[in-house]
Parts: sequence; C-alpha cells; structure tokens
Amino acid sequence: MKKILNWVLAAILICGASVFTACSSNDDNAATPDLNLSEKIIGKWILAETNGKPTPTNHKYVITFASPTKGYLSASLKTYADTEISAFWGDRQEVDVAISGDMVKNTMVINEHLTVVDDMKVTSITDSDTWGGLKVSWIVDGTVIKTAEESIRTVKVTADYSAAIVGLWECQGITGGETNNDANARLEFLADGSYNFYRKDDGGQWQAVTTREFQNYFVDGTLLATRWKNQGEEIAYEWWEISTVSGGQMQWNALRQNVDGSTFQQSVKWTKVN
Repeated sequence: MKKILNWVLAAILICGASVFTACSSNDDNAATPDLNLSEKIIGKWILAETNGKPTPTNHKYVITFASPTKGYLSASLKTYADTEISAFWGDRQEVDVAISGDMVKNTMVINEHLTVVDDMKVTSITDSDTWGGLKVSWIVDGTVIKTAEESIRTVKVTADYSAAIVGLWECQGITGGETNNDANARLEFLADGSYNFYRKDDGGQWQAVTTREFQNYFVDGTLLATRWKNQGEEIAYEWWEISTVSGGQMQWNALRQNVDGSTFQQSVKWTKVN
C-alpha cells in the first residue's frame, strides 16, 4: 500500500501542476457551447499558467492529443524531501481521451492499482490558447481516494526539438542565476534518451564525466527534462524550455521560483560541435 500511495502522491503532483485545463464556476443550466473540441484539441500543448500566474518551468508538462481518443503526457517531477512523495519521470505517458460537448476526459493508468482521471470543462479554445475547468480524481483499486480542482491555461506548441537536440553541444554562457550546469560544459544528447556530460580539464581538453551512474533526458515539443545520478548521491533533475535551434545555435530559457515565491528568468546558449 505504501508503494501505491507513493504513486498517488506522484500523480497528484503531476496532475495538479500539469493537466490540460482548469476549474471555473459555471452555470449548470447554461447551454453547452459548440467549441468543436474534437478538431481544435488536436496537437501539442504546454502548461503556461496555474491559478492565473506563470507556471515555473520545473512544473510544466506537455500533453499531445493525437486524436479525439488518444494522447500522451510528458512530465518530470523530482523527489521531494518527504520520502513518501515519489519522483515521476513520464516521457509520453499514454492517455485515453473522451470528448463530449465542452468536456474532455483524460484517463491515465499509472499502474495496476492507480488510475488518474481528469474531467475538463473547456471554456475557451483558440488556435493558440485554451482555458477551462478541471477536476482531477485519483482512483486506487476502483475507489476514489482524492479529488482536486485548479485553474490552468495552456498554449499550443508548434515546434518539436526532440530530433534537433541530438548531437554534441558546447555551452557559451548562462545568465539569470545559478543552475546545475555552468559555462564549462559540453552535453552530447543521444537518440536513445541518454546523454554524456563533458568538462574541460586544466589542460584545456574535454573529458567525459565518469562519476555518474546514469544520465537521461527527454524532449517533447519545447520542454527539455534531464535527470542524472552521481555515485553516492540522490537523483538530480533539471528542466528547460528550448526557444530556438537554428544554424548550429541553441538557446534554453526557464522560469525559476524562489522559496519565497518570487521568480526569476534563466537562459543558456549553446553551439553545436561538428
């Protein structure tokens, strides 16, 4: 049961911070608008706002509706100090979709015990943005154990850098605050979802970092998530949004949140190594 609850808490974090639309008060007797959701919803969407505020990159997700009945969700969540909250690494978690009027139901089977259901009431959808209402239900062995509501805005993603990022990149500089990376870095992204990390030694030669047990990443649309584990340490995570990849140049941006709730922007520039 403890393992099940870990998944529940992870799913709460995933869906609370990263499901497609949000809650709003509605007149149950009002006529249901014809939003043409079956057509307009198709595509890739990224979380932009939570409860009316910009969402930090660490809490973003990408959900892709491949058809009116199928989709997938990509999200990465770190392990928190409370060990009861498990980390989640979801690279294109399968989603069953059902659309009726202005309602979208997303069903995600996390494991044999846990299913997460999102009942979304869409209030507005355009070619670039979606607003609406969400109720999330966590179901363990057929019993609803928790529900939650939230206010969310998503934006449509037209770019997908999952192929463009593959290759060896050298950092040209970081601005906006501290990060797990620094300017003395090369990252080699491989097509299998792993990557290699290089640092320049005192002699000016690039050397692969060999103290890591693993290094993984995924890119879905513009969202880049990485995770790695140094020997004898906990798993570390980092999140970025890729803004451009062109002409051998790449830039990442991120909105970070301080402990006091204030936010700041970070950016990193990279050059491809031929």
